[in-house]
Amino acid sequence: MDWNHYRFRSRWALPAPVTDVYRALERIEDYPRWWPQVREVVRLDAATGTARIRALLPYDLTQTLREERRDPAAGVLEVSLTGDIEGWARWTVTPEATGALARYDQEVDVRKPLLRRLAVPGRAFFRANHTLMMRAGRRGLATHLGAV
Repeated sequence: MDWNHYRFRSRWALPAPVTDVYRALERIEDYPRWWPQVREVVRLDAATGTARIRALLPYDLTQTLREERRDPAAGVLEVSLTGDIEGWARWTVTPEATGALARYDQEVDVRKPLLRRLAVPGRAFFRANHTLMMRAGRRGLATHLGAV
């Protein structure tokens, strides 16, 4: 088992139209407004940006995101990630009975040296940290969409 390899999946049921959810998710520079753990996003150009993430545990993750797929008709947004974590992340937004379902899939390898050294004893904490971050993101986006 590679202790530095992670696969994540989250499902966010949101009481908003698919188009509103998709528009909010494609505007990565706005994430810090509604997602507390996304501390900073800087657009470098139309397809690339940097993000700094810090959840409950006391470390930052910095990565460069590069757009790989933007397909509004399919509801798909996908980026490649390089930096402290490397791999890919994908949002898929589909209709659900009361609004939209935003599914987040991510597959990454940790590159940050400290986290690599703590891979075995810290793995459960890192996964819990991610879960808490995703819960806060769902709540933040739901609130943001209600305010729009």
